[in-house]
Amino acid sequence: MNTPHRYVSGAIDLGEVKARAEAREQAAAAAARPHTGSGPAPFLTVTVENFETEIVRRSLEVPVVVLVGSPRSPESEQLRIDLENLATAAGLAYIVGYVDADVTPQVAQAFGVQVLPTVIALGGGRPMTQFEGAQPIDSLRQWLDTLVEQVGPQLSGLQETEEEVPEDPRLQDALAALNTGDFDAAIAVYDEILTENPGDTDIAQARDTAKLLKRLDPQNRTEDPVAAADAAPEDVEKQFTAADAEVVAGTPERAFERLIALMTAVPGEKLRVRDRLVELFALFDAADPRVTAARTQMASALF
Repeated sequence: MNTPHRYVSGAIDLGEVKARAEAREQAAAAAARPHTGSGPAPFLTVTVENFETEIVRRSLEVPVVVLVGSPRSPESEQLRIDLENLATAAGLAYIVGYVDADVTPQVAQAFGVQVLPTVIALGGGRPMTQFEGAQPIDSLRQWLDTLVEQVGPQLSGLQETEEEVPEDPRLQDALAALNTGDFDAAIAVYDEILTENPGDTDIAQARDTAKLLKRLDPQNRTEDPVAAADAAPEDVEKQFTAADAEVVAGTPERAFERLIALMTAVPGEKLRVRDRLVELFALFDAADPRVTAARTQMASALF
């Protein structure tokens, strides 16, 4: 077998592969091992449809090994089994694609294959090395290890993709309730979701925001809560309401400053004010600099 840095002659003709689509239905049927995960599969059946994406483009990220064979050839079948087992155990250090030359001859022809089985390694979108015929599994493993060692570092590495999680339809019900001022209905929806997924911090923040809006009840409020609180600096309830209003207005730092000052102005209410501050902190990311600064100031005011 050749070393991975020795180039094979000829280039892959992508135009030919794309143009010759008469075997698409057969090629789709050949994909007998569908991958259900969100990331790339370590072993796949090569079709006309996935050739460019899963073979050529994927080889820009990791080495891709292509076996061109036939189920009529015992050597091909043994190589296919060995390569699939090795790829599955390799942790996506490389990817193996199997081309059934009987089903997708146009893909085999694009590689210029004359002998079955033939194994071709691609890196950076181009063929790097190849060998023909059977190989003992130990030799095959050594060849693959050398391929990964020499070619892998030249490539970009697999790009992780997150599987998109569909939105819970109940969130639309909660939003509709909020828009009509039915805060209790929205809170009930969020509580239901949290019962099923208690660790969902986004839903917990949404629930706590709905509770804040219920307390503030802006549609039925007749006075400016901030002005009312400024006129009565030791009125705890008015300070709480003003802090809620400042959070809703997008100035949480003012709400935090207001309540920290209240801890000093009304020492007997420190613990109660602390609890309200902690509740407001939970509406934001724990790493938010406004929250981290306020936590430090709150600790100083407490002790």
